Amino acid sequence: MSENRGLIAVVIVLLVALVGVICIGFGALVYCPQPGSVCGGLFGAPSNVSQANTPQPQATAASNQGQNQTPNQNQNPPSNNTAPAGNVLRLPGGSGLGGDPPTLDPANTSDVESATYIVEIYSGLVGFNKDLKIVPDLAEKWDVSNDGKTYTFALRKDAKFHDGRPVTAQDVQYSLERAADPKTRSTVSPLYLGDIVGFMDKYTGKATQVSGIKVIDNSTIQIDIDKPISYFLASLAHPTSYVVDKFNVESGEQPWYLKPNGTGPYKLVQWDQGQQIILEKNADYYGEIKPSVDRIELILGGGSAMTRYENGDLDAVRVSIADIERVSDPTNTLNKELVIEPQLSTSFLVFNTRKAPFDDPKVRLAFAMSIDKQKLNDVVFKKMPVVATGILPQAFPGFNPNLQGIPYDPEGAKKLLAESKYAGSLPDIVWSTVGGGGTAGSDVQAIAEMLKENLGANISVEQTDWATYLSQINGSNIDFQMFDIGWSADYVDPHNFIGLLFRGGSLNNWSGYDNPDVNKLIDEASVEPNLEKRIQTYQQAEELILKDAPVLPLTYGRDYWLTKPYVKGVFYPPLVIERLKYITIEK
Repeated sequence: MSENRGLIAVVIVLLVALVGVICIGFGALVYCPQPGSVCGGLFGAPSNVSQANTPQPQATAASNQGQNQTPNQNQNPPSNNTAPAGNVLRLPGGSGLGGDPPTLDPANTSDVESATYIVEIYSGLVGFNKDLKIVPDLAEKWDVSNDGKTYTFALRKDAKFHDGRPVTAQDVQYSLERAADPKTRSTVSPLYLGDIVGFMDKYTGKATQVSGIKVIDNSTIQIDIDKPISYFLASLAHPTSYVVDKFNVESGEQPWYLKPNGTGPYKLVQWDQGQQIILEKNADYYGEIKPSVDRIELILGGGSAMTRYENGDLDAVRVSIADIERVSDPTNTLNKELVIEPQLSTSFLVFNTRKAPFDDPKVRLAFAMSIDKQKLNDVVFKKMPVVATGILPQAFPGFNPNLQGIPYDPEGAKKLLAESKYAGSLPDIVWSTVGGGGTAGSDVQAIAEMLKENLGANISVEQTDWATYLSQINGSNIDFQMFDIGWSADYVDPHNFIGLLFRGGSLNNWSGYDNPDVNKLIDEASVEPNLEKRIQTYQQAEELILKDAPVLPLTYGRDYWLTKPYVKGVFYPPLVIERLKYITIEK
C-alpha cells in the first residue's frame, strides 16, 4: 500500500506497504508499495508489504526504508550465522517491515500486514497450499451443485479452537453472519462474500440474517451464491471469511483480538505494541503439516533490522533500498543468502474521477503520460521492482505481455491538456500519501517534479498516518484528489484486480471510475466458465481502463529477502498465505 523529480537526489524515504490493499488482498490486500512503488511512505506477493506504526483495520503504514542503512555499507563484514538458543525463530514483524498490524480481526482485514498474522492464527473453510492451489482447511471436502450456485461443506471432526473447543458449522455461520453485520463495519466483506445470497441484505440493514447460509448439522454447512462464479472458493480463502469464536468476540475484551482464540497453526501469546509479537505453536493443530518451530518472535521496532540480521539477532530480513546494492554484489558474503521473488502486486497512482480536474479523461491521461516510470524505477527505486505496463502483475493469469500501457510522452501530454476543459486553468493538485514529518518520499517528490516540468502542474503533498489514510480510501466516498496505493493479489484470478478495483460501485474502486462498457465486460467475465474466454474478456476490460486512465500502474513488486542458512523450509510466496508451519530450524 511519493514521488518524483526528474533526477531528484535520492532522499530515500521509500515507503512500503501492501495489497493489499489492499491489496488484502489478497486482492483486497492493500499495501503501500515497497521498493518499487509509491506511497509517500510504505499486500504483495511474496508477502505484500506495508509498514504500520498505528494499529488500524487495514494495510500497514510505513516507515522509511532509508533507516535500514548500515554504517559500513562498503565493507564486507561476516554475518553472524549462529542459530538462536531453543527452537525459536526471530523475524521482522508482519510482512517484513516491522510495524504493528492494524487489526487482528479477520472480518476487518484489508491489508497485508494484518493478514500476515491472521492466516497463522485463524483459518477458514478453504485455504491455499504452497503452490497457490485451493485446498481443504476447516472443511475436509465440499460438493457443488450442477448449476454452480450451492456449495455444501463438510467440516473436519478434529478441528479445534486454541482453547480446545471443537469447531462447528454454527461457528462458521456465526463468523460469516458477523462479517455481514453492519455493526462489524467491515469494508471488505462485500468484496469477497457479497455473492452469497442475502449477504448484502444484511450488510445494508435490510435483513437480520444471511438467507444463503444454512447449517445442515453440526459438521455441515451450505452456502448459496447468486450466480455461478468460478472464483468463489478462492474468495472464501480471504481472511474476512475466517472462523472466529463467538465467546471470544463477545467476551467484553476491548479489543477482543488482543487475546484471539483462533484455530490456526500458531497462537498469539504476547503483543507489546511497537516492540514485538510472540506466537507459539498450536500443539493441537489439525492440519497435515504440523508447525515445527516452538516460538516465533516478530520484532516491531527498535532500530535497523539489517543491523540486527548481521549481528545474528534476526533470522531473516527484508532488504531495503538502502542495502540493495551491497547485498546484490556477488563478492559480498550476504549475497549467497539473498532470495528474490516476484510479487503478485501492482502499485498505482490514483486519479479521483469524482474530483476536478480528474473528471476529465484527457487530464488523467495527460498526467499519466507525463511520468517517466523507467527513470523513476532506475533512479529512485534502484531497479528493485519492475516497471508496470498494465494492471495485472507479471506471472498472473491474464497478464498481457504485448500490452504497451500508457507511454511516457510529455509532448503528447501537453497536447491532451490543451484539449481538455481545464486548458489554461488547471487547478492546484493535492497529492495525499502516507507519511509524516517534513519531507515526502523521494518517489513522490520525483513524480511531482515531472508533473510540474511537463504540465506546469502545481502539486502539494499532504501526508497522513496509515490508519487515517486507509479509513479515507476504504469506501465509496473518497475525498482524496490524487493518491498512491498498492494492491496485492488475494487469489489468482483477474477478477481480483480488474473486478474489485475498476467495476463501478465496488468498494475498492478507489478512483470512482464507472465505465458501462468495462462493467459489462467484467460482469460477463465473472460468470464465463471457459478460462480462455474469461481471460480475453478481462484483457479487453484492462485495455479500456488504461485508455481512460483512472490510475497509472507504476511498478510490479519484487521481494528481496536475506535468510540465515540454518532456517529451512522458508519461502516467500506471492500471496499472503500461511507459511510459518513449513519452517524448521537446523542446529
